[in-house]
Amino acid sequence: MRRTPEAARKTALLAATALLLTACGGGDPAEDGTTTLTINVFGDNFSLPDNRTLYDEYERLNPGVRIVENRGDYSTHHQNLQARLTAGSGAADIELIEVGQIAGFTGQPDEFVDFTAEGVDTAQWTPAVLQRASTPDGQTLIGLPTDVGGLAVCYRTDLFEQAGLPTDRDAVSALWPTWRDYVDTGQRFLASAPDGVKWFDTGGHVFLGVLGNESETFYDAAGELIVERNPAVRAAWDLTVSAIREGQSAALAEFSPEWNTGFQQGQFATVTCPAWMMGYIQGNAPETRGTWDIATIPGGSGNWGGSYVTVPAGGENVEAAVRLATWLTAPEQAVTIFRELGNFPSQRSTWTRPEVADYAPEFFNGAPAGRIFPASLENAPVQVTGPQSGVIGNAFSDALNSVEQGADPEAAWRQVMSDIESAAGTG
Repeated sequence: MRRTPEAARKTALLAATALLLTACGGGDPAEDGTTTLTINVFGDNFSLPDNRTLYDEYERLNPGVRIVENRGDYSTHHQNLQARLTAGSGAADIELIEVGQIAGFTGQPDEFVDFTAEGVDTAQWTPAVLQRASTPDGQTLIGLPTDVGGLAVCYRTDLFEQAGLPTDRDAVSALWPTWRDYVDTGQRFLASAPDGVKWFDTGGHVFLGVLGNESETFYDAAGELIVERNPAVRAAWDLTVSAIREGQSAALAEFSPEWNTGFQQGQFATVTCPAWMMGYIQGNAPETRGTWDIATIPGGSGNWGGSYVTVPAGGENVEAAVRLATWLTAPEQAVTIFRELGNFPSQRSTWTRPEVADYAPEFFNGAPAGRIFPASLENAPVQVTGPQSGVIGNAFSDALNSVEQGADPEAAWRQVMSDIESAAGTG
C-alpha cells in the first residue's frame, strides 16, 4: 500500500542485517484469562478515524481477547518480519505483508499458517489475488487478501478552474485517454496555472501509475528479473522524466512532511490515486474538503496496492490469530474499511453491494468512488510480482526524486539498475 522514501532507500540497498526488535508474541493467557494478540502493520490498515477500530469491535464480540497493534513504516516492517522469521522468534501473532513483498515470503511456507488447510472460504477472492500469496504449486496459501488499489486520478477542481481547464469529472477524464495525453494536459495547465502550482506531486507516482496497466513490469511470468530489458519500464521512465523536465512535478517525496504540506496548501493539481489515497488526502488535508474530485485513470484501468494478512506458524496463539485474521478479511469488515479509510475491498462479492457501489464521498464532490475503482480493475491485467517488486518500485521512486532534484536522468537510470541488481542478488 504505502511507502516511506528513506526506509525505501535502506531496503533497496538491502543492508546486510536487519534490525531485530524485541519479541512481539502474545504469549499464554493472562491470569484473568485474557489472550493478547499482537498484529504488526504498516500504514493505515485496520485503524479507523476518531480512535474507533475494528479491534474494538472484535474484542466486544470476543470477551477475553485483547488486540495490540504495532505500526511501522513500509520497509522496516517487512525487513523486521524476515529477520524474526530467520531468528525463529519475535514475530507477531499476525503480520501484514504488502502485495509487492508477498512473493518474497511465499517461498517460506513452513513459516506461516496455511489458510487452505484451515478451511478458510477463499471463493470470495479471484484466483489471481489468491495466487500472489500462494506457493508456486498453488497448494499453500500463506496470506488472506485485504484490499486492492484500483487506480484513478484525484484532482483539484479549484486549480483546474483557475488554469482554464474543465472541472466536470467526465470532461476531465476525456482530457487524458493515454498517459501521454495526461502529460500534454499538464503543459496546458502550467501555461495558466496559479503561481507556484505544479501539475502532479512526484514523478514516482506517475511512473507507477503508467506501469499499473502492465501485466509484466519488473519480473516476467517465469519469475525472471526483466527490469532493464522491459520496454514498458523504460517507456514509463522516459515519459515521467519528460514531464519532470517540463516543470510539471512538485518534487515532493511521498509520505514526507513536505508532501503532506503540498496537499494542504494546494501545491499540485493532480495525484495518481489508488483507492487508499482518498483516506490519505482526507486525513492530511481535511480543510481541502470539496475542492477535490476523481477522474478515470489514463488508459482506463490499472492497479496499485493491496496487502495480505498472515499468521506466523511459530506463534503462541495460532488458533486465535487465525480466527482474527479470518474476521478482519471478511466482506463485512472490508466494506467498513473502504467507507472509513478508502481501502477498496479485494472481495469481488462486495463490489455490487449498495454500501460500496453507491459510495460517493462528499469530500471528493460526490465522485462515484464505488464505481470508479472497480471499473479500473475490471480490465486491468493480472500483474506479475516478484520477491523484490516493492523494493524495486521504491528504488525507482527515489531515482526519479533525484532527477527532480537535478540529477542527470541517464545517470539516475544507471544507478537504479545497479541498485536493483544488488537488491535482487543478481549483481
